[in-house]
Amino acid sequence: MKRTLARRLAPVVVVLAATVGISACSDSTDDAKTPGNTAVATGGERFGTADVETAKLGTDAAPGVFPRTIRHARGVTEIPKKPERVVVLDSGELDSVLTLGIKPVGLVVTDGASPIPTYLADKVQGVETVGKNTSLNLEAIARLKPDLILGSQLRVDKQYDQLSAIAPTVFSIRPGFPWKENFRLIGAALGEETKAVGALNTYADNARALGAKFTGQKPTISLVRFMPNRLRLYGNKSLIGVILQDAGLPRAGNQGVDELATEISLENLAQADGDYIFYSSYGKPENTGETAALANPAWSQLSGVQKGKAFRVDDDVWYLGLGPTGANLIVKQLGEYLAK
Repeated sequence: MKRTLARRLAPVVVVLAATVGISACSDSTDDAKTPGNTAVATGGERFGTADVETAKLGTDAAPGVFPRTIRHARGVTEIPKKPERVVVLDSGELDSVLTLGIKPVGLVVTDGASPIPTYLADKVQGVETVGKNTSLNLEAIARLKPDLILGSQLRVDKQYDQLSAIAPTVFSIRPGFPWKENFRLIGAALGEETKAVGALNTYADNARALGAKFTGQKPTISLVRFMPNRLRLYGNKSLIGVILQDAGLPRAGNQGVDELATEISLENLAQADGDYIFYSSYGKPENTGETAALANPAWSQLSGVQKGKAFRVDDDVWYLGLGPTGANLIVKQLGEYLAK
């Protein structure tokens, strides 16, 4: 069927991550213990195609016309009228609805350094919290009487039936690298297709302009994220990896791989080197290993550190800013850092 929503599809790359069990922002757990779907987690059989498959979802309705039928990760959902009371179940959905000018009535928090991404905090004052992104409070959601719930299979797939009994529920496959495709899907659910395409075009222009600032050899970028019991170098299939690809900025060492991330030990810290090093922590630095790593002599020996090109960035922007507002902020910050 012909779709009315314009889509810009990224090249199809189907490479599963070698590190099984890495989720978009926190540790994956055993499928029996999580409400999510491990098939779409990193290393799962559906991880590598999440962007391509999400791009096939959406609606055949004319922009802004209701009722409409939405094809999404869990099937088909009828939305009778333009949603006014929206509950969002992850940071990507939060960024997306706010980008489209819609303040949700309910949201979830994360286990990161900031429960709500700091760059969005001033826009959600008074919005009720309905649990964590992997542990929902269904009663709180029901009390809000939403007319649309937005989430993903990765986070709360096993609670889809309960959620859809409360209100029309639209799921993406997973957060993370398919953030542009997820945003289009959310735009379709809200009847804001035109605004969604415009926001993505603005982002694309900003990313290209960033890359165009470098006329000669472009600097290599290293992405280092400290997490409890994990040290990761982020690859192409991540929010920031997609942004760097869109800007045409090369990756350091072996980081330009079609995976979410590569995990290394502190003994292999040399692999984190690059012309520019951007690092952050998912949680408090003393609990993620960041404090210990930066005190390690191997860190001070990295050329990026020695040249003053290592910068600590906001984790809740660079890894949890899973929408156009967050992506544009990352592009802006990248431009400022790369000018130093």
